[in-house]
Amino acid sequence: MAQVKFDIYPRIFDVVVFTIRLTQRISKTEANKVIIAQLLRSVTSMGANAEEADGVSSKKDFIHCFTIVRKEGKESSFWVKLLGELNPALKIDCEKIIKELYEIVAIVSKIISRSREH
Repeated sequence: MAQVKFDIYPRIFDVVVFTIRLTQRISKTEANKVIIAQLLRSVTSMGANAEEADGVSSKKDFIHCFTIVRKEGKESSFWVKLLGELNPALKIDCEKIIKELYEIVAIVSKIISRSREH
C-alpha cells in the first residue's frame, strides 16, 4: 500500500508535534499529569500507526493500521477537550487541535471506506 500517498501523513505528524508542544506548556498538577500521559499515548499512536500503514504490504494491514489511527484520533480529541476545560489559558490551542483531529478522523474514515471498496 506504500504506493498510495495522501496528504494525511504530514497532517498527522503536525498535529502530534503541536500536541506534544502544548503538553510541555501545561502545569504538572496530578490531574494534568494523568491526562497528559493518556493524551501522549493516544496521539503518538496515531502517528506511529499512520507511518506503519504507509509501509504495509496488504490492504488488510493498511485498513487495520488506519482503523487504529481513527480510534486513537477520537480518543485524543477527548483528552484534549478535557485539558482545555481544566486549563482555560490553553483552550484556544486545544480547540485548534480538536478541529484538526476531527478533520483527520473524517479523512481517515474516508480512506478506510474507500480502501474497503477496492
